[in-house]
Amino acid sequence: MSEPYQQRPLPILPTEKIGELKPALADVIEYRKSGLSLNWIIGCPLDCGYCIRHTFDNFEMKVPRRLMSDEAAVTTLVEHPYFRPHTTPLQLLNRATDPMLPAVKPHLFTVLRHLDYRGLTNHVLVITRWRVSPEDCEVLNSFKNLRLTVLVTHSGIDHEAIEPVDSQIAAESLRTLYEHAERYRTVLYWRPIVPGLNDSDAHLERARELSRHAHATVFTGLFFRQEIAAYYHAHGLPTPYEDTARRKILPEAAEQRVLDAFRIPEDVSAPWGALFRKTSCGVAYAHGEADYNGHYGIWELCDICPQKQVTLCDSAWRKPDFTDVTESARALGATGPVEITDRAIIVEGLDEPPRYYLQHGYGYQCHDREKPHHYRQHGRAPIGWPTENGTPAP
Repeated sequence: MSEPYQQRPLPILPTEKIGELKPALADVIEYRKSGLSLNWIIGCPLDCGYCIRHTFDNFEMKVPRRLMSDEAAVTTLVEHPYFRPHTTPLQLLNRATDPMLPAVKPHLFTVLRHLDYRGLTNHVLVITRWRVSPEDCEVLNSFKNLRLTVLVTHSGIDHEAIEPVDSQIAAESLRTLYEHAERYRTVLYWRPIVPGLNDSDAHLERARELSRHAHATVFTGLFFRQEIAAYYHAHGLPTPYEDTARRKILPEAAEQRVLDAFRIPEDVSAPWGALFRKTSCGVAYAHGEADYNGHYGIWELCDICPQKQVTLCDSAWRKPDFTDVTESARALGATGPVEITDRAIIVEGLDEPPRYYLQHGYGYQCHDREKPHHYRQHGRAPIGWPTENGTPAP
């Protein structure tokens, strides 16, 4: 038996303690764009200043604890009304802890084993910035059915008060994962990119070097919510932006620096290598599949993709039947008119979970009419984008 299983199980929080948590944190299932997210363990000692845990009011919870048993977590996931076997992409432990912490990973592996035993072939995403050993890779390679991807978060931020964890840890984990990959795939999750903090020429070159040790690279910006901004102010940290935003912030100039650094002019078929703007695009490419989020309809997203991936996504992309989509949207609670453009399904009255349910079911983008995706901003916040680019997509 491999070392990761030789750990004492994490205790389960008493019911009364769970009742004191923020409801969104106590709910172990959250539907996010990259998948139905299962978070049955909370608490993390890594102290990254920009962590999404600030929004759940549990940043000070440093010791991981379970909210339920691993077996109950699996049952909760597969019995969720939005779960579809073999179709719904899944994420494990991506919002309130790091899944590769020594005390956490045995539970991660147990849940993966239970899902795999069920014969499920769903995409499963595991995101970490912590240490991954060859023994861990042996376990990850043992799952026969799941389409497993390990995304290694690496920012290169060397401001210790913002990111106390040495980025070299993630870099070594990435290399180890890539070297030992057989049944799983690994992605360099280059985030958050913050202008003036980790986008120097040296940072960009470092990311290029690391990209050679991954099946794909995904780059993205910073979630800068009010709770995170308050933490920055309280601790005297340099504030990266004057405003906060609901969506990730990655200014146009920062994106262009990334694209300039990665461009390979002599490679006609893949001028930017395996570089992607969206998580699902990188995951799909790593597994040799079309993007399950239907980003191909947002054609300007694809202008950096390898030609073979564009061809693959094009062959799989189909505009769904209007009547079928309308019936599905109405059943989920859509209120206004339903529209299907060449880019996306447009609905009203649905929050993110049912929209993602539709999106993953049809392999076609699904947007809220009240929160449009602007041309070339790729679903990001408008901060750092000129007015002329902040117009609705054609």
